[in-house]
Amino acid sequence: MDAKIIKSTPWLWVPTLYFAEGIPYFIVNNILVLMLTKMGVANDEMSFFTSLIYLPWVIKPFWSPFVDILRSKRWWIVSMQVMMSAVMLLIIFSIPRPEDSLIAMGHTPVSMFYVMLGWFVVMAFASATHDIAADGFYMLALTQHEQSAFVGIRSTFYRISMLFGQGVLVYVAGVIEERTGDVPLSWRVAMICAASVFALITVYHLFFIPRPKADQDMREHNGRQSARQVFAGFAHSFSTFFGKPGVWLSIVFMLLYRLPEAFLVKLCTPFLLAGKTAGGLGLATEQVGIVYGTIGAVALTAGGILGGLFAARVGLRRALWLMAASITLPDLVYVYFAAVQPDSMLLITALVAVEQFGYGFGFTAYMLYMMYFSEGDYKTSHYAICTAFMALSMMLPGLVAGWIQVRIGYEAFFWVVMLCCLVTLAVTWVVSKRVRADYGKK
Repeated sequence: MDAKIIKSTPWLWVPTLYFAEGIPYFIVNNILVLMLTKMGVANDEMSFFTSLIYLPWVIKPFWSPFVDILRSKRWWIVSMQVMMSAVMLLIIFSIPRPEDSLIAMGHTPVSMFYVMLGWFVVMAFASATHDIAADGFYMLALTQHEQSAFVGIRSTFYRISMLFGQGVLVYVAGVIEERTGDVPLSWRVAMICAASVFALITVYHLFFIPRPKADQDMREHNGRQSARQVFAGFAHSFSTFFGKPGVWLSIVFMLLYRLPEAFLVKLCTPFLLAGKTAGGLGLATEQVGIVYGTIGAVALTAGGILGGLFAARVGLRRALWLMAASITLPDLVYVYFAAVQPDSMLLITALVAVEQFGYGFGFTAYMLYMMYFSEGDYKTSHYAICTAFMALSMMLPGLVAGWIQVRIGYEAFFWVVMLCCLVTLAVTWVVSKRVRADYGKK
């Protein structure tokens, strides 16, 4: 195919690029949680180690300048995809086989998974680097008009990758587990599916991701800068970020707005899987793939879309309170689940969808606030720093969420989540007074 046609047709690479961006993220942050839970690792150890692996997304602004200097964005994209394809294969062969008795009792030592976790760490760093390169490439390869036209497409295909990661792969693992009774095998098959799809996309991108001159020019321009200049610019963007008026209040908001969800998201799928005697709902793996990974993901996406439309109509300041209520109050669903332990799949599915819709709707305010705070000079750099705090807001609660749950049980843990909702409402009350009244309104 003619290179000019490829270059002028973003449809050939934008959807697949953002689908590929989401796959490793959801494997690291969702599949790993389910895999360790199903293989009998206790919630405290599972929560701690899976949250620790979130670190690359927290610190990725610190190495983003090197992505600009050392190679083109296209080189980084393809190289990281090749690396992640290889790592997925290595993960398949490093999945251990705990004894069935250990899995049944939930006493599988996390030490059995150290090699596998090491490969997940490599994937996390490669995925975070890929995120930097992909977002930069999007801006270099497309005109401003094309960027605006495809922003919805990239978002949609990222969400589709969530359906693939949380829904399809989990469902596949559940079906294999049900038919064979072999839990480790079920996750090997799921990872084989993931590796196969990701490798095919990587091969496709070798030929269909364009080579825009702007990408090469940017690398050559940055390459001519000395290391001192690069670090000086990097340090200046940080200093101007922390010199913004109200920066510490904004950081507190970014760290605490999602506090209830940060606790909840780490334990909600283990809770759905846990047996009734352990305080959970006792769902099968494939049911979790359908209820949480598919229907829940669709509800989350719908909430995000409607949240964006609502904020555009009334502005961020007026939307904040409703969105804060939306991201907190539906967490009561899990208090109800733990107290009643319902058997109706229809009821469970509907309530999970309500909670996920509320989270999607309420999360819109968080994204808009980061854009609002990043306004001005160094907008791109400052937004990247905001996303680091966004990642940190999920990582820190996750480190201790499992420890808390193991010691007080699921029902009490979900009441702790509801208490954390007061923190969200408090920081929203303080921040709402400082947001410009017309921001975000058409």
